[in-house]
Amino acid sequence: MFKRILLGFFVLNLAGAAPDASTDELVPYNQEIETWRASRLERLISSDGWLTLVGLHFLKEGESTIGTADDNAVVLLAGPEHLGTVILETNGKVRLKVNPGVGALVDGREVLSAELAQDAAGNPTLVTSRTMSFYVIDRGGKRALRVKDSGSARRRDFVGIDHYPIDDSWRIEAKWVPFDRPRDVMIKNILGQESNAMVLGKVVFERDGHTFELLPLQESLGEPLFIIIADATSGTETYAAARFVYADAPVDGKVLLDFNKAVNPPCAFTPFATCPLPPQENVLTIPVTVGEKDYRGKHE
Repeated sequence: MFKRILLGFFVLNLAGAAPDASTDELVPYNQEIETWRASRLERLISSDGWLTLVGLHFLKEGESTIGTADDNAVVLLAGPEHLGTVILETNGKVRLKVNPGVGALVDGREVLSAELAQDAAGNPTLVTSRTMSFYVIDRGGKRALRVKDSGSARRRDFVGIDHYPIDDSWRIEAKWVPFDRPRDVMIKNILGQESNAMVLGKVVFERDGHTFELLPLQESLGEPLFIIIADATSGTETYAAARFVYADAPVDGKVLLDFNKAVNPPCAFTPFATCPLPPQENVLTIPVTVGEKDYRGKHE
């Protein structure tokens, strides 16, 4: 559940200082970063991007009415006044009963009753009504409705993403050190919930006289790495909780990190996300002055 944003990776020498690069050599790299930033922005402001997130409603066991009217147990910011009833069963399954004639669709179909597949299954059931949509997520064993609205004020009033200048010295070829056996690492999210994540090895590199050993999350061998970091800029110039860095799977004992592609988590843009926090090993004691800065717009 930790691998939802797709992004990339580039090279530097592990031993420390990068070889001097000519202006001509840096131009293609700078252009690639700018292209990557544009793609990242396009996904963020899309009609189902994180800026559309307008609600996170944890469900109580039993029946809960749902809709925009104040007399519902779950009050939505968009959609029909009385959409229907959500039922959380004792076994953790979630069902939806739709009131006739409200114009709500379940995976694109008009139905009056359906079991809602949850995000842990990888393809959650999507309930839609005009600009509103929601699906069920499982966080720490608790089920919640994640609600989006493509017409949200956050999307409409988005002020853009601020970045540090591109610095190719933060393209780092790191060493991959596999563990003898997978380790479970406890990851806490911004809500204080905890869950185990599998770590197959560590990424080791040197910077400014320091050696860092980061723990990436990886669901299986050969899949991309997801690294949750904080650093000396966190809470001042960058988002306080964390930033995310993605890298390709290790090749020949190496991992290519590009901190120019360090991105804000969804929680930097909306209070309704459940972002993971970095393990202590991933808190860098130096400033990482590349990648995305804290969001200037409203995220509380």
